[in-house]
Amino acid sequence: MQIGINASFARKENTGIGQVTINFLRKLIELKAKSEKRKTNDEFVLYLEEDIDLKLPDNFTKRIFLPFWKRDDLIRKIWWEKFLLPKKVKEDGCDVFISLYQCPTIITSPPQMRRGLRGGVDKFQYLSVPAGHLPSFEGRRLIHIMIVHDIIPKLFPEYLNNSRKKLYWKQTEKAIKKADKIIAISHRTEKDLVQHLQIPPEKISVDYIDVDEIYKKEINDTAGMNVLRKYNLQPGYIYSGGGLEIRKNIEGVIRAYNILYKKNKREKFVSEFPPLVISGKLMPELKPLVTDAEKLVKELNLTQSVKLLDFVEQEDLPAIHKNALMFIYPSKYEGFGLPVLEAMNQGNPVITSKTSSLPEVGGDSVLYCDPEDVHDLAMVIKNVLVNRELRETLSRRAKERAKNFSWEKFVGKVLNIIENWK
Repeated sequence: MQIGINASFARKENTGIGQVTINFLRKLIELKAKSEKRKTNDEFVLYLEEDIDLKLPDNFTKRIFLPFWKRDDLIRKIWWEKFLLPKKVKEDGCDVFISLYQCPTIITSPPQMRRGLRGGVDKFQYLSVPAGHLPSFEGRRLIHIMIVHDIIPKLFPEYLNNSRKKLYWKQTEKAIKKADKIIAISHRTEKDLVQHLQIPPEKISVDYIDVDEIYKKEINDTAGMNVLRKYNLQPGYIYSGGGLEIRKNIEGVIRAYNILYKKNKREKFVSEFPPLVISGKLMPELKPLVTDAEKLVKELNLTQSVKLLDFVEQEDLPAIHKNALMFIYPSKYEGFGLPVLEAMNQGNPVITSKTSSLPEVGGDSVLYCDPEDVHDLAMVIKNVLVNRELRETLSRRAKERAKNFSWEKFVGKVLNIIENWK
């Protein structure tokens, strides 16, 4: 089989979808190398907007192309995903195409090749031409598998604050509905697809993603201290990161911290109140979609106690997690929640929301809060802060639960879906 993959986000490794793309490809290459002993003949075509530094075996090919409009914005994105990409896939004669994220790409086979549902899965058949003797795309089956991370623009219309974003999401909804098979990265996303886009449940499989391998490695003390020096930090801070979008609820973190900071001045439940460290690119010009954390910290007179790191390179995040007292992530909605799993892999005690997909990730290894109630969040933070035994228990449970997630499981399930289509 010839399998095409939209690997466009490999150029953006510091994004969640970028991490999924790179780790999917790495594990796919590894698994396919092992399967060569079984003499599989699959060929893979990676469709890219920019070249990537990834060593590929002989049965992997890169296709790098851009439209006339080179600027990396929504115009280029729509042009590339909706028009150029499907054309290239058809020209290359792919049997299967994998979209590693939800996007406007629609890949269709000739209508006369559809048979409808069988066993809950859309199938195709060759009509007048025997299988294995198909000279061109018109005679081939072509199956589109789309991985859907979330449908946030559908649930939070404030993200669609201009005509280009509205157009992009409208086209993405159409493409999700037309995909032959959907892989949701959580049961929450699966439910949202059924409830809000009316996707038939039998068309959806759930497959949990994992974190980048750097979060699974032990950080030695020397390497950890080098990272802390880089950001002028000392071990023992409260950490919150993962972005400053409004739904990530950094405002709730800062306000809950402020409640505890003032309360500790009166009650002294800890001798030294730890600083709050927040990472995330500061872009106040994007209000109301992002929190102006800098402005809020100044308004609450917390500039001496809250450290804003701005953007942090992914390679530094494991050490920042390892040296923190806890990780706070009271997001109001997530399709999965990679930052929580990243913290868990490093044994950083986690406080997160009891909403959306986050309980699927954290299970019984994290503590939960009501993201809409800063007093509830403050109470949970205090419990972790004053109870060393609780922190140690959460750390141990988090590392153990993190082992349930793996790229091998994720990629293996995608490959099984493809095998079942053959």
